[in-house]
This record gives sequence, C-alpha cells and structure tokens, in this order.
Amino acid sequence: AEDLHVTLTDKPKPKPSYDNLPFGANTSDHMLEIDYTPALGWSRPHIRPVQPLQIHPAAKVLHYASELFEGMKCYRCVDNKIRMFRPMENMARMERSAIRAGLPHFDQVELTKLIKKLINIDQEWVPYSDKCSLYIRPTYIATEPSLGVTQSTDAKLFVITGPTGPYFPTGMKAIKLLADPQYVRAWPGGCGAFKMGSNYAPTVAVQAFAQKEHNCQQVLWLYGDDHQMTEIGTMNLFVYWINEQGEEELVTPPLDSGLILPGVTRKSLLEVARQWNEFKVSEDVITMGSFIKALNEGRVKEVFGAGTASIVCPVGTIVYMGQELTITDSEHVGQLTNRFYKTINDIHFYRTPHAWMESIDLEGDESLRTATVN
Repeated sequence: AEDLHVTLTDKPKPKPSYDNLPFGANTSDHMLEIDYTPALGWSRPHIRPVQPLQIHPAAKVLHYASELFEGMKCYRCVDNKIRMFRPMENMARMERSAIRAGLPHFDQVELTKLIKKLINIDQEWVPYSDKCSLYIRPTYIATEPSLGVTQSTDAKLFVITGPTGPYFPTGMKAIKLLADPQYVRAWPGGCGAFKMGSNYAPTVAVQAFAQKEHNCQQVLWLYGDDHQMTEIGTMNLFVYWINEQGEEELVTPPLDSGLILPGVTRKSLLEVARQWNEFKVSEDVITMGSFIKALNEGRVKEVFGAGTASIVCPVGTIVYMGQELTITDSEHVGQLTNRFYKTINDIHFYRTPHAWMESIDLEGDESLRTATVN
C-alpha cells in the first residue's frame, strides 16, 4: 500500500440521486488495479480513473473462467464517519477462492489498506443516507495470454466501487421461490463454497425461467436424492421453526459439505443469534421432506435468505414438484427476520457501535496527497 501511485480524474462524474440507486448501475470515479507476473511479482498498485481493462484476447479468464470476486459494503455512519463491514472476512474468503482458482497469493492486509485508500479518494460517492451504501467489488482474474488449460502465471487484481440503494426500496416483501431438483448449483468437491463467477453464470437462465414460467423472484437450489435445501439464489438459507424435538430452532445448511458459500452476513447472523441465546442455533442439513412435514404440522415460523445486498430477505412461497408451499403472504415479514434486519442495519450505520465496523480513516497517509491528475 505504501507504493501506491494515484492518478485522479479531471472529469468527475455527477453523483446519482439517492432516490434511485439500483444495484450495480453506477460506478464511482476511480478504480484500483494491480498486476502480477512471475518475474516481477506484484506491480506497483495504481488508483486511476475508471477505464476499460487492457487484456489479451487469449487471457485465460476469457476462456476458462479463471476468476473470482468479492462483494463488500461501506457505510456513512450516524457520526458521518465511513466504515466497512467486516472487511477481513471478505479478504479471507477471497484468499480461499484464489487458492481454489490457482491464482497467485496476495496480502489480505495490504489489499484492505488499498481499498480504504480508494474509498477515501471517492468518499463523496458514499451516500449521505441511512438507506444507501457504497458497494465494493474486488475482482481477481487470470491474464496469462495462453490457451493451455493450466494454472495462470499472470493475474490482475482490480477493485471498483459504486453507490447502491436499499434492496427493498418500497419496503421488505416476502419473495416466491422455485425449487426444481433438475437444476443443481453446487455439489460436494466442487466450487460452490467459493465466490467464483463460474458459479453464477449457469444460474442466470434458471432464474429467468423461474420468473417467466412460475412468477418466482428467485431459485431455491436443491441437492441430492433427498432434495436438500441449500441456497436461495445468491443468498444463504435460514429456517426458523419448531424442530422434531419441540425446540425453537434457527437452522442453516452446514459449510462442511462444500455446497454452501460461507457468507459474511450468514456468519454474522449466527453469531448474533448465539449471543442472544434465546433459541437453538444449528448448522444442519434441511431436506424438502422434513421441511414440508414441519410446514404441514404448523412448525415453520419463518424462512429467509441472508446476504450482503439484502441483509435478510423473507420467503413467502416455495413452488416445488407442482405444489405451492405457503409460508406467509408477501406483505408479512416475520418478527425474527425484522429483528435481524434492524440489528445488522443498526451496526452498519453505527447506531449500535460494534467492532465489526472498521474505519477507513487514513490520517497522515502521504500517498493521498501526492496524487497526479489525469
């Protein structure tokens, strides 16, 4: 991070209105870019105006999907300080994905410092709002210009950011899911536990089918002959119910199978729930059979997804094997779902001060005062 070179834009873009900030539609003025080669190692980091990447058409990322990414957020908190939510959790997951993708090692702490420098430069892009945030997208791609199916020698790491609005701009509503066992997102020994683009591309057509044919907003991914419930779209799944033993329980699928992405929000909700110590908290397999039995017996209280974009997203209906399984109507949000949303949202904006929120403060950093203008 101390070697950073900064080139500032001389044509800053106008900021979008906070009233209409769709996810991913806006990028801030600057980006971070770093290249790796075996001969030189990591190049000098460069923050520059957002511009197209220069990449060889034979780069492995374009042919074999050798890439990964992260999704992070920072917030303008109630004291007007800008803070990131648990950035080292994302860095640790990014490193695990890099190992699985065969990409070179990077320093998690140094990358976090560089991301903080990028946010500092574009800090006016962090919305002055307690409903909006700045989304941060670190991306890591294989750039060796060779068509051989081998581990890439060259790589590029870059980070872009952009303001984003609330996941539910008109208020939280329960969604409808398609659960079709013919479509599988992940399997044991595969890459479902890593945040790679190759996990996402094959899901897009299935989601479009769910929307068009069944009026479903998302897909509930199933696995195995027993139709294990794994993830909701790109979110982790949570079920709040009375289990077979008569206990009040919050359960989410376990990470040990390799089917589940270890979400930062997932981890945070589990830690919060265990701190409350008001009900049993489990990481266990949930099958459609056990879920339908519980639903028919009136034991299912709430179902929701959890992720960076939404925090929590309530589920109202699941379409499965010709049945519509109704959990709640679309306008009803469960008490626990609401409580989780408020708890994490209050931490994000520092209404509840918490160690999970990490300041981007870089007071005394010389590199930000020695920037050149493009």
